[in-house]
Amino acid sequence: QVQLVESGGGLVQAGGSLKLSCIASIRGFSSYAMSWFRQAPGKEREFVAVISQSSDNTYYADSVKGRFTISRDNAKSAVYLQMNSLKPEDTAVYYCAARTYYSRTYHQGYNYWGQGTQVTVSS
Repeated sequence: QVQLVESGGGLVQAGGSLKLSCIASIRGFSSYAMSWFRQAPGKEREFVAVISQSSDNTYYADSVKGRFTISRDNAKSAVYLQMNSLKPEDTAVYYCAARTYYSRTYHQGYNYWGQGTQVTVSS
């Protein structure tokens, strides 16, 4: 059974940091590109960041560029999202997702999704 399990969310003050983790029980994890998405209350889910299978390519939404860093550890079947300089507008449920190919601009066609972890940034 394929599972993506996110953790690391919580409540933080503006300007603070959090690191999200996503542990995947996917056979052949290293063959999947991994992404983070988020969904704020009343808003559509939006793309945050993507990392290629071998970590040689990453891409970020403009809203998080320079503040967030995506990384992965294929030996641990894990993907991470380091979030610095957090803003209240970063408040959302954050999801990790897996797809068999890497793309910087096409943010659909994901094979697997996690259940999400809540991030709340207070002002």
